[in-house]
Amino acid sequence: MNALLAACLIVPLAPGAAPVAGVGSFTAERGPAVRACGGHPLDFDGDGRPDLAVAAPYDGARAGSVTVMYGSGKKVKLTQEGAEAGDSFGSALAVGDFNGDRCADLAVGVSEEFVGERVPGGDGNGVVQVFDGGPGGLVAGKELKLDKPSSDRFGASLAAGDLDGDGKDELVVGAPSHRSGGVVTVYGMKGRKAYRITQKTAWVGQAASVTDQWGASLAAGDFDGDGKDELVVGAPADSVRVDGQGSVTVIDVRRKRARLLTQSTPGIKGASEKWDNFGAALATGDFNGDGKADLAIGVPGEGLSANQRAMDYGDGTVDVLYGSRGGLRTDRTEAWSQNTLEGKPRYYDRFGAALAAGDFNGDGNDELAIGVPGEKAVQVLAGRSEGGLTRVGNLLVKGKGQDFGAAVTALPGWERYRSLAKRPPVYGLVVAAPDQGLIMYAAGSRRGSGKVRLGKVRQIDKGAGLYGYTFG
Repeated sequence: MNALLAACLIVPLAPGAAPVAGVGSFTAERGPAVRACGGHPLDFDGDGRPDLAVAAPYDGARAGSVTVMYGSGKKVKLTQEGAEAGDSFGSALAVGDFNGDRCADLAVGVSEEFVGERVPGGDGNGVVQVFDGGPGGLVAGKELKLDKPSSDRFGASLAAGDLDGDGKDELVVGAPSHRSGGVVTVYGMKGRKAYRITQKTAWVGQAASVTDQWGASLAAGDFDGDGKDELVVGAPADSVRVDGQGSVTVIDVRRKRARLLTQSTPGIKGASEKWDNFGAALATGDFNGDGKADLAIGVPGEGLSANQRAMDYGDGTVDVLYGSRGGLRTDRTEAWSQNTLEGKPRYYDRFGAALAAGDFNGDGNDELAIGVPGEKAVQVLAGRSEGGLTRVGNLLVKGKGQDFGAAVTALPGWERYRSLAKRPPVYGLVVAAPDQGLIMYAAGSRRGSGKVRLGKVRQIDKGAGLYGYTFG
């Protein structure tokens, strides 16, 4: 498909809505709004209820699709007009207010699309399609791509965050197969055009290898409490000292500062070993309620079992760093594994392959949900004001599907379509088993202060094509 001519199709279109072509920025012109949006980061249509986007990048001969489950009960399927087999629309999702209209917008990665002729067996060039939120729901907006596309897989990862403090979210796009070893591009920074960052960027100053996969995972959070988010870039195949150990780079884009983290960084628990894949998954949340974001880093390749063999999947661990006025601290990091939690570590568990943060008990502190797809489970750790995450009362949640736990997210008050404005919502846990296309949900509960009580895991949807590969 010629990406210059491609547009996105919403099936069905929301009543009265029409695709909007964005040119030059994230801001799209609209007609008179039926109602104003309330500014909640999870509300696409401004009705005060949270919405959920579910990706199926292998749907339709791997052309891909994204299903939007609105809090009103409406369900809409997003696809590309003129999509081709193999494009993988939905390879990544990110939600943020990119145009400042107080409605949540959705960015969709299409990492395997070719701008020109498809190269048999080659990695895609990749594009990103932005959908603008509004009173009628999501409508197609701007399409993004690299100026000189190669086998970059642009759009294989996405993140949203207010990196410059102007009240609008920036969109960060990862291209982990870029020939430099990976590149991230920041869109929407105040006073800047699209801004590219690689390991070789002067103020980043890292050694780079073409196999590093720098930018394969992304996250954003305000770790120092200054009102501006920092960017976190995962490179799970980075060979800083040993092959495939993985690394994470914390970036203050505004100040042009970068900080490299590995399991060899003083204070971070664990040791860098081959194929650990440190940084394969990332999540930010406030686990101790101090108003500063904390960072969870998945290390799903970490070997804990005896006689672990090279290139086995890995038992897996998760490292957690806490925010402070000076940014992320490394003097009190935690390393979590099933050696100290419910469950038993096995070499194929991949504990930490997926991560999500949300307040499941309504106490003001985020909990951490850890995907353990090899065990068909999700591990949930409670947050608390004194000390952050705790193993006390940790839950091992089991569900249907061969790879239950391969994708997780947290969504507030969704099971009853409650308004987000009435009181601070309790989050529920959303889990996918994408190999079977199953989406499951367990409601949170305010009962039992300081503890996590989740409702029964129930199936809420089913689809094809790796449905549930990722959430927005």
